[in-house]
Amino acid sequence: MRGSLRYIIALVMAAFAFIPYYCNTQKNEVTGEVQHVDMSADQEIALGLQAAPEMAQQYGGIHPDRQAGAAIERIGQQIVRSTKVSQSPYKFQFHLLADENTINAFALPGGQVFITAGLLKNLKTEGQVAGVLAHEIGHVVGRHSAEQIAKSRLTQGLTGAAAIGLYDPDRPATMASAAAAAMVGKLLTLRYGREDELEADRLAVDFTPAAGYDPRSMIQVMEILEQANHGGGPPEFLSTHPNPGNRIEELQHDIAEDFPQGLPGNLKP
Repeated sequence: MRGSLRYIIALVMAAFAFIPYYCNTQKNEVTGEVQHVDMSADQEIALGLQAAPEMAQQYGGIHPDRQAGAAIERIGQQIVRSTKVSQSPYKFQFHLLADENTINAFALPGGQVFITAGLLKNLKTEGQVAGVLAHEIGHVVGRHSAEQIAKSRLTQGLTGAAAIGLYDPDRPATMASAAAAAMVGKLLTLRYGREDELEADRLAVDFTPAAGYDPRSMIQVMEILEQANHGGGPPEFLSTHPNPGNRIEELQHDIAEDFPQGLPGNLKP
């Protein structure tokens, strides 16, 4: 009886994880994709604004160089104004972080975008900065954080149900199976993160030319990150932005697909 009750509880838990996830769908107005999300745009904006000060503090706060910070804001807003991003409900702000040693850039839900001074000093052109910011904008309008939150709730519910169903207190060895179920949940989350990276790259290939920047600068950014990776510990950017290994090739393919006759000649490098 104990085993049967355990399985029933596990099935109920799994149902309570599945039903909200698959019933809560919204169409993304920028990408056209139907997504499993359970947050509104206003909730994403509020969440990002709430988290922004703490995230900035982890990287030494906002950089004191106001001129450099204003340049980051200008480039970011140029991308927003020039593209369909301007039609999204998100309130974008772009921040330069004081950390000179960490190579990273990231975006919070709702439009808070950050780049560290450590990454900025490795970039050689305005187009490369635009490529990084456009990629982060892609994460925001792609609603990747909202998707990950929904997926996390699903996997937590399913792995909790699996742990209850698999674990038998009279057979301690089944704990290994329960732990394996939790690991599968983590691997699924990692896989989705890599897909998000490729979508953010594709969106950035759309956004940068529309804002007057050469999308090939993003390839140069990838090469800069690879060089930094060989120089010692990997840049934090590569840990927070999982690299599928063929990202440069994917970028080249996306650019060729969008511009089969070649890129316009008036784009900023």
